[in-house]
Amino acid sequence: MTGPAQDHLWLLIGLIAVVTVVIKAFGPVVLGGRALPPAATKVLVLLPAVVLAALVATSTLADGPALQVDARTVGVAVGGFLLWRGRPMLLAVVVAVAVTAALRAVG
Repeated sequence: MTGPAQDHLWLLIGLIAVVTVVIKAFGPVVLGGRALPPAATKVLVLLPAVVLAALVATSTLADGPALQVDARTVGVAVGGFLLWRGRPMLLAVVVAVAVTAALRAVG
């Protein structure tokens, strides 16, 4: 890619960088060192878990624009079940990988 198309691409990259900086600076500028209200703090504490769950669900169930249930889905479900039952993270990951691999090997 050369010429005007490449110039537009670099302009878009620069614009995205500027928007990212503005978004990241918005909170500190608006709050100005003040503490958040307790209700907002309670919500913000939950956000990382929700975002992680959304990423896991998307990567497990999405196949392009379609919904797909396959060996990955079963492996993640088994790993999630083990974590829910209080088993160690390493065990859950190893079992999830083993279940996924076994299901893919079978068919």
